[in-house]
Amino acid sequence: MAKQKTKFCCQECGYESAKWLGKCPGCQAWNSMVEEIETVIKTQGIGSSLLQTKEKPVPIIDIESTREPRIDTNNRELNRVLGGGIVPGSLILVGGDPGIGKSTLLLQTSFALTANKLRVLYISGEESARQTKLRADRLAAASPDLYVLCETNFEHIQAAIDEVKPDFLVMDSIQTVYHPAISSAPGSVAQVRECTAHFMRIAKVKGIATVLVGHVTKEGAIAGPRLLEHMVDCVLYFEGERHHTYRLLRAVKNRFGSTNEIGIFEMSEGGLTEVNNPSELFLSERPVGASGSAVAASMEGTRPVLVELQALVASTNFPSPRRMSAGFDHNRLSLIIAVLEKRIGLVLQSQDVYLNVAGGVKLDEPAVDLAAAVSIASSFRDYPVEPDVVVFGEIGLTGEVRGVSRIDQRVKEAQKLGFKRVIMPEKSLKGWTPPSQMDIVGVTTVSEALAAAMR
Repeated sequence: MAKQKTKFCCQECGYESAKWLGKCPGCQAWNSMVEEIETVIKTQGIGSSLLQTKEKPVPIIDIESTREPRIDTNNRELNRVLGGGIVPGSLILVGGDPGIGKSTLLLQTSFALTANKLRVLYISGEESARQTKLRADRLAAASPDLYVLCETNFEHIQAAIDEVKPDFLVMDSIQTVYHPAISSAPGSVAQVRECTAHFMRIAKVKGIATVLVGHVTKEGAIAGPRLLEHMVDCVLYFEGERHHTYRLLRAVKNRFGSTNEIGIFEMSEGGLTEVNNPSELFLSERPVGASGSAVAASMEGTRPVLVELQALVASTNFPSPRRMSAGFDHNRLSLIIAVLEKRIGLVLQSQDVYLNVAGGVKLDEPAVDLAAAVSIASSFRDYPVEPDVVVFGEIGLTGEVRGVSRIDQRVKEAQKLGFKRVIMPEKSLKGWTPPSQMDIVGVTTVSEALAAAMR
């Protein structure tokens, strides 16, 4: 017989309490404690037969070292983010805002995998089979090896997996699945945690590459307990605005590859298409001869990307000036403004400063500091930066320009797009031969960089 008891569980972090609390002690969230009925079953447990393996501990030196095989998705951008392809038996979590293109990308990927003679099971808990077929017709993604199931009961899903025996599994979305042995509602912490654990067991024991789609909160984080991200092997975030055509796929966790890679896609009537040259995309609408604009060379994983930084400096109407940034760290912006005031002599204490990374890209690399400083100074002086100049370098608190890595890749990307001059740290010039067609300007201070960019 099952014994029931009541508990209160935080829907943000999974903290459990015997009584209701207005504020969660775990994550400090208000009104997040929801009553749930906990069922304690004195048996082997749900799905325990799936884990009846009796392996013994062995010395690590006796374990054979083999490279994990990869499944080619026929999508270079997705392969780049995943670290070269999908690893069989891996559990991948994909999150993003509603309507950003998660289901579109996964349906396209499922169809591409069927071309490699793989069997794919696409489970939808939010759409009917007819709706999924309409999307597949629009994307031209119909194949006899692509199976569609509209189900939210985990026991029925497990039976379908045993029947189809897929090589690739998609669950859209994990918040809609429920296990009948757990009395809480679908989407609750208990249901999300247990269903994810069962999907993980299926993926590891049967070697099925599994993708879970996760809803996001209004802050942009994946809904449910933080434990959800710790259980999976890879966490991918879809970024971008719904009203723009391009999308960014970023890996924030990857046990089989780098976490700094991004994939860039463009949304069209036929679905998501790869963007082979993202730098050209981000610079396509760059204004010519406008002050406050500077081009930076940033590294996103192993890929160099040229992006435009736009700054606007205007007189403030408030007692304290405003500092706002989009795609750039706000604290880093305040640091750069302080350096420009103290070391360069720009009087910005009575000016509002707005900094924007054109294209909706989020930059967190210190190498874009110098381009941000140049764009702010250009807007403050109302003097444009030369259009054929690329700027990159890290700024120190004393006004020095510090060296950065992967200089050759940044310069080659600038040369490919037709830029003639590169302003970079002088310390990074050692041990590297610049191309003869490019004018390389090495600087040691921010003042030297401003003089070279706005001569």
